[in-house]
Amino acid sequence: MRIRITRDVAIPDLLKLERYRRTPELGPRILFFSGGTALRKTSRALVRYTHNSIHLITPFDSGGSSAIIRKAFAMPAVGDIRNRLMALADQSVQGNPAIFDLFAHRLPKVGEQAGLRQELEEMAAGRHPLVRRIPDPMRKIIRNHFHQFLLAMPEGFNLRGASIGNLVLTAGYLGNRRQLDPVIYIFSKLVHVCGVVRPTLNKDLHLAARLRNGTVLVGQHLVTGKETDPIPSPIEEVWLTQSLEDATPVTPHIRSKIRDRIAEADLICYPPGSFFSSVVANLLPSGVGRAVAANACPKVFVPSTGLDPEARDLSVAARAGLLRRHLAGSGAPTGSDVLSHVLVDTRNGEYPGGVNKKGLKDQGLDVVDCPLVTAHSAPNIDEKLLSKVLLSLT
Repeated sequence: MRIRITRDVAIPDLLKLERYRRTPELGPRILFFSGGTALRKTSRALVRYTHNSIHLITPFDSGGSSAIIRKAFAMPAVGDIRNRLMALADQSVQGNPAIFDLFAHRLPKVGEQAGLRQELEEMAAGRHPLVRRIPDPMRKIIRNHFHQFLLAMPEGFNLRGASIGNLVLTAGYLGNRRQLDPVIYIFSKLVHVCGVVRPTLNKDLHLAARLRNGTVLVGQHLVTGKETDPIPSPIEEVWLTQSLEDATPVTPHIRSKIRDRIAEADLICYPPGSFFSSVVANLLPSGVGRAVAANACPKVFVPSTGLDPEARDLSVAARAGLLRRHLAGSGAPTGSDVLSHVLVDTRNGEYPGGVNKKGLKDQGLDVVDCPLVTAHSAPNIDEKLLSKVLLSLT
């Protein structure tokens, strides 16, 4: 098929894809406002064509082992950052598969704390099988992080189900004056990450939501409903707070280095994922909307297919309108260009709230209706098809 952007573009653009495949180190800077695991497979598929994708990750997760770490150390969540670093790591480099296995490992969810601590101490000593497989100097660096975590771990810290990768990144955060960028940089170099991963904010904040029935939820784990019952009413509004005990809104500002990353993007994507907690949450900090509007590159919304409990009653057009509203709230000037294209697959994709193409066109958006879902990936979007479409639009 052919669509109209500023020129006629074939989807997929086979010539452009072949050029990127031959020199991925020179590939386009596709920026994703993302969180969670929905983009993990797409990130892996993109590595074949570009080593320059940019991933701005929400650090607001408040469930599972992240909740325990955040409560103990008053820090941003690192789980989604760790997940994306591993998705972009070059698996052909010696030692990287072993690091991947270590970072993906979790301590048992049952057992005595003394036994769990002993397993962690074996990792620090280099005796654990998962650590022994890692070649030096990576092994020494990771062992040092285990030692740092054991020294910092407070009395009574619950190790049940702890993600080893999260513990290592936590140690790096604490050892680098409570900054995430240095530890992300170190591990990006160690495992040859083919892209850039950064938290949208380096702050200990939480996501809050007001439902249509008036209920206020504080904590991303309550908004997603993954660890609790599904939310009983549609989401009306989301914002950031200082703590789980106080729903008072705060408006943090993005750092200049995040503005610079947005400014250098060749394409900006609002990708599939939990709509409010993974995508919209990234747009809340002040300065995001202004930075997006200042970049003249294409801006593409790829709504999730299948059921998203956070957006169950929202059409694709309604979600696009909410993206624009939140970008305006974070600084985009009235009438500015913050969204230009919407990718859908009306033939194979399921959109429970409907698409409403007229509503999208009334917003001045170009609708690209193309194959995104396969029989194998259904009801989800196929990562290879999505990556090829995005690359073709750059």
